[in-house]
Amino acid sequence: MKDKKVGIIGVGNVGSTIAYSLATKGICDYILLKDIRENFTKAIALDISQAASLVSSNTTVKAVEKDSEFKNCDIVVITAGVARKPGMSRDDLLYTNAKIMKSIIENVIEYNKNSIIIIVSNPLDAMVYTALKISNWARNKIIGMAGVLDSSRMTHFIKEKLGPRKIEAAVMGGHGDDMVPLIESSKVDGKFLSSLLSKDEIDDIIKKTKNGGLQIVKLLETGSAYYAPAFSTILMIEAILEDKKDVFPCAVRLDGEYGFSNVVTGVPIVLGKNGMEKIIEHKLSDNEKNQFSKSVNSVMSLIDKLDENTK
Repeated sequence: MKDKKVGIIGVGNVGSTIAYSLATKGICDYILLKDIRENFTKAIALDISQAASLVSSNTTVKAVEKDSEFKNCDIVVITAGVARKPGMSRDDLLYTNAKIMKSIIENVIEYNKNSIIIIVSNPLDAMVYTALKISNWARNKIIGMAGVLDSSRMTHFIKEKLGPRKIEAAVMGGHGDDMVPLIESSKVDGKFLSSLLSKDEIDDIIKKTKNGGLQIVKLLETGSAYYAPAFSTILMIEAILEDKKDVFPCAVRLDGEYGFSNVVTGVPIVLGKNGMEKIIEHKLSDNEKNQFSKSVNSVMSLIDKLDENTK
């Protein structure tokens, strides 16, 4: 049986947490870590390897320095990029991380031609678009992690109001202020959410879901969320490595689905060994269609800026 290999580029809080979970659970055979901080990356690889030994995991964790050593991965996870700094505009962040993504993708595709790429870097939808454009790969092979995370946040805020229940909630659209929590199709113990909560309570859930990441940033002061983003990525990795055919909301390029083309946004997809194996087109209400259109247009504005900047 072929060994399963996962590569992670960017070994900050999210990347290292993904590696730790993969190694201690024994989900794959090899984990390659790559970061511009070479000694730091070696330390993280050693630390995770020692943790994995405590649970008798056979996963090998290795820090690599050369691009040519970061090769033959089944899945490559990219978390690298800079965080927005004081005085930095959103456009500056967009252009800076797009340059970083371009450099990473050019190296990844040279040595990992059969991999599925999961992008976690922000601004997420624009980074997936950049990776697709630079690589010229099929859209099923480059996927963004965001909808899984946003949906988990929505589920949490529903649970805050109703307690532990069987909750079915999902978020579509771009990973930003215009994301679309699908309130009208969300259910709790089989009952529609709208029948259990007042409009004010539902509006509060929507607001908290959209600001879920920002709330953590404000509390941490010097960082951002990593446990939930990392575990969301782990679920995607498992679905691909084990060919589970799980359905998750992820950022992918639309080619006519939901009435849009040549734009990346979050929609429900089937995840399996070939990456995105199918886009599921849910029937949206008129209100959800309008919100989704607004969200897609926000992503399009970022894409237009990228395209204009690279002319």
